[in-house]
Amino acid sequence: MAQETWDRIRGNPKFQAFVRKRNTYSIIMTVLGALAYYGFILLVAYDKAFLATKIGGGVTTIGIPLGVGVIVFTILLTWIYVGRANREFDAESEAIVKEATR
Repeated sequence: MAQETWDRIRGNPKFQAFVRKRNTYSIIMTVLGALAYYGFILLVAYDKAFLATKIGGGVTTIGIPLGVGVIVFTILLTWIYVGRANREFDAESEAIVKEATR
């Protein structure tokens, strides 16, 4: 019985569209996160002078807020992804499963 349900789900065009949409969204979010992290690391490796530039008259350099920004950006990406997954992706997958089990 379970195999039959799985076959109906897999054959459903709505399921295939759902998987494409979810995978595309996941890839975009992953690329954005990777660009943030690897971009910062490349900046550390190739432009230390820029990151060492002092902000104002204090001892804080540009690298500190940039590093914190990368962390905050990736936390926001995660929050956005989880929000969409809970709100949209879960509802869609549940509807597809209900349709297959009727």
